[in-house]
Amino acid sequence: MLHCQSYNSRELGQESLHSSMQGHTFSPSKLQNPQSNFTARPVLGFNLTPHNHTLAKTQQNPLPISQNGTCIVNSRAQKQSSSGSGVYVGFKLQCHSKALAWPTKVSLVNGKKKRYGGVLPSILRSLENENDVEKTLESFGESLSAKEQTVILKEQRSWERVLRVFEWFKSQKEYLPNVIHYNVVLRVLGRAQRWDELRLCWIEMAKKGVLPTNNTYSMLVDVYGKAGLVKEALLWIKHMKLRGMFPDEVTMNTVVRALKNAEEFDRADKFYKDWCTGRIELDDLDLDTMGDSVVGSVSEPISFKHFLSTELFKTGGRVPTSKIMTSMNTENSIQKPRLTSTYNSLIDLYGKAGRLNDAANVFGDMMKSGVAMDVITFNTMIFTCGSHGHLLEAEALLNKMEERGISPDTRTYNIFLSLYADVGNIDAALDCYRKIREVGLYPDTVSHRTILHVLCERNMIRYVEIVIEDMEKSGVSINEHSVPGIIKMYINEGRLDQAKLLYEKCQLNRGISSKTCAAIIDAYAEKGLWTEAEIVFSRKVDLGGQMKDIVEYNVMIKAYGKAKLYDKAFSLFRGMKKHGTWPDECTYNSLIQMFSGGDLVDQARDLLTEMQETGLKPQSLTFSALIACYARLGQLSDAVDVYQDMVKSGTKPNEFVYGSLINGFAETGRVEEALKYFHLMEESGISANQIVLTSLIKAYDLGMVSEAKLIFENLRAKGWADEIAFATMMYLYKSMGMLDEAIDVADEMKESGLIRDCASFNKVMSCYAINGQLRECAELLHEMVTRKMLLDSGTCNVLLTVLRKGGIPLEAVTQLESSYQEGKPYSRQAIITSVFSLVGMHGLALESCETFTQADINLDSSLYNVAIYAYGAAGEIDKALNIFMRMQDEGVEPDIVTHIFLVGCYGKAGMVEGVKRIYSQLKYEEIEPNPSLFRAVIDAYTDANRHDLAKLVKQDRKYAYDLEHHVYLETKDDFDETTSEYED
Repeated sequence: MLHCQSYNSRELGQESLHSSMQGHTFSPSKLQNPQSNFTARPVLGFNLTPHNHTLAKTQQNPLPISQNGTCIVNSRAQKQSSSGSGVYVGFKLQCHSKALAWPTKVSLVNGKKKRYGGVLPSILRSLENENDVEKTLESFGESLSAKEQTVILKEQRSWERVLRVFEWFKSQKEYLPNVIHYNVVLRVLGRAQRWDELRLCWIEMAKKGVLPTNNTYSMLVDVYGKAGLVKEALLWIKHMKLRGMFPDEVTMNTVVRALKNAEEFDRADKFYKDWCTGRIELDDLDLDTMGDSVVGSVSEPISFKHFLSTELFKTGGRVPTSKIMTSMNTENSIQKPRLTSTYNSLIDLYGKAGRLNDAANVFGDMMKSGVAMDVITFNTMIFTCGSHGHLLEAEALLNKMEERGISPDTRTYNIFLSLYADVGNIDAALDCYRKIREVGLYPDTVSHRTILHVLCERNMIRYVEIVIEDMEKSGVSINEHSVPGIIKMYINEGRLDQAKLLYEKCQLNRGISSKTCAAIIDAYAEKGLWTEAEIVFSRKVDLGGQMKDIVEYNVMIKAYGKAKLYDKAFSLFRGMKKHGTWPDECTYNSLIQMFSGGDLVDQARDLLTEMQETGLKPQSLTFSALIACYARLGQLSDAVDVYQDMVKSGTKPNEFVYGSLINGFAETGRVEEALKYFHLMEESGISANQIVLTSLIKAYDLGMVSEAKLIFENLRAKGWADEIAFATMMYLYKSMGMLDEAIDVADEMKESGLIRDCASFNKVMSCYAINGQLRECAELLHEMVTRKMLLDSGTCNVLLTVLRKGGIPLEAVTQLESSYQEGKPYSRQAIITSVFSLVGMHGLALESCETFTQADINLDSSLYNVAIYAYGAAGEIDKALNIFMRMQDEGVEPDIVTHIFLVGCYGKAGMVEGVKRIYSQLKYEEIEPNPSLFRAVIDAYTDANRHDLAKLVKQDRKYAYDLEHHVYLETKDDFDETTSEYED
């Protein structure tokens, strides 16, 4: 089924750190020891006092800082995984603070755009308000400098307008082609992924004799890399090298960043180290082996392979000889980076690769070389340490940061907020959020999203509402990405009215995108709240004609599916095309799996056919669900057909597919077919799991016990023998009459702790019951009661068998069974009490009995009978007789079972007169004659040591039986004679 994307705190921290490479500077401030491992919740609001408790250890030792400013980190026995270069244990930070230049910090004024002087503001305003670019530029009628032209190009809001402005500039007589202008245009086209226009611009640039610079190539690498076209980005460097140019530090940094973002960590490291030695090795890039990167793209009329193998290597004029000589000198020399941004990229590269030693070394080299650090440097290093579990080192870096006069910015606090949340220290995370305002900064979107995410994940409604109130006071609305999380929190806590109110408020204020609505619908769907999900889905879209995203349809279908409203799901599926949204693979997969799970096999099969006809490929799980459905319904030939379709489609069957087929054939006793698919599974390289092997045991039910035993022993040896395997083997032995072996398996299953649910308890108790081990059955029953497990019908049937086996009168067992089937109150408790009494577990029996004798209900005869039996069996005759008198006082008529248990109590107490009274009523038919009651009277006299009276009852019973038999024979003879007369 479909899963909606959510944001975790780690991702938000990374976003806050890397969304921009421009840092802001503020007044010096410092986190006042926010590390703590609090158990108490903070007081209302965020006016929290700092605590000095020790944070749950993320390191063996805190970061020691020596007098000369050197800080050394030594985190032993903590391995960090690397995506690139193996495993690193521990790392060191050597921060030499002497003879370092203070960072020069440049920031935007209050985050606003730079103000321009002269005629530029008027031109920019006119261009912003007018569609006729050419007419607007003509109207100013004065010559613009190259710099002013550059500003105008940069300030255009779309690539189309950039091209129009650039064309107008070029049409002017006094215009001189300028590489900076071409760089601006190429950047805009690359960011818009207008590759054909970019190609034409590049060719024109060469024809005009405008030579590309390092900035040109750096920019091209950047836009191609950000578009995910890393190989093509590197080919620009190859082109640059063939034109006799060597990348400068900015270009090298851009390449490293592109490779880092593509998670090509080793390659980025190699490129950087080659550059330091004056080499650029790109011989592994072969145009002939590179396929088209975006075949079929609307904005890509020609392939990258064609572009890069023709125009790219044939155009872009030759660099003058003087520049080539300078480049060659650079190419063969040893060099080190000198830019802060380069070191920042390298720290981030090694941090993302998990190579903490290398990140620390770069950090140390940066300090030694005197390169100015900035807030991004420390933010990157703090995040690198903290995200790999070195939180104490991250805190020490914050102290070092302020020692060097670099003020933390909002991103710094966002990172710590995220890190503390990741280790579960919510108090420290809240403290970070509070500190942002305390130090004169302002929480940004990431701050709000992160803290809301952290609080919503833990359903901390009170604090979420405080944050929202704080935001509203500052005129900040809830970011759309946070809305689903807040609504999900309300749903989890059952506050549906507040969830609805928030949704309506956000929808009214600014509208909500289809994808956000999909996440909200999914939150309702997870809780089965399809009506609420339907309200969100059925909202009115804006007048702009916003269409519902396919994801929104998919989650609504999921909501209907979880509620088993299959007709609604199917109706929505059929109607979505009318609204311009076409089903995708997720839609079909969800519906097929949904229908298969609901045994709507025909609808599922039709949808599978339709899906394949539209060219969409079903998931392996989709085939599995349909095959399992057919197997479950016993339609094995259809299951095989789907399996064959699956193989033909190129989808490799997995263990679930084979398991369903093997189990289906095993259930029907078709051993050969089950073994066939078992062998096919082995041939495909899939190892049999415990489910498959357990199914094979079923296949050997027809007498092949030795083979089943071998498989079972194989499961045991691998540690795969679960309750299903034990139960299956036990059933096999029992069905073959091998009770001793069945009991052995039952005992082992019990000792292994594998009796966990009603089904497994039932199977073991059934085995014990058949073998007459009634005490063991009762002990298992006691274990079920202790675990507060609700007895199901299977358990009650086994217990009734135990009562029959134990000699409880048939009438009493029948009465208990009837009460249970009719669903009478305390019918299960009555059965439990009877079993405990039967096997002599009287304490448990009386405890169970009191649950209904002391209940505030009117007892029926069956419950009174069980109570009389329980107290009588426990030897508490007075209580048994009191129950009988209570029964009479309540006006409940005694029945045959009452008399059977009552006469037993009289016998155990030696109350012969009581036995005589019941026998007299039985003899003179005041009580309907009953064999069980006769036996009870004989047993009562025997218990009272009146063997003479017991013998007399036996004689009377024999005489009555002989008389009944004689009357029966005479009646039969008369009937035969009458029949003979009719026949004559």
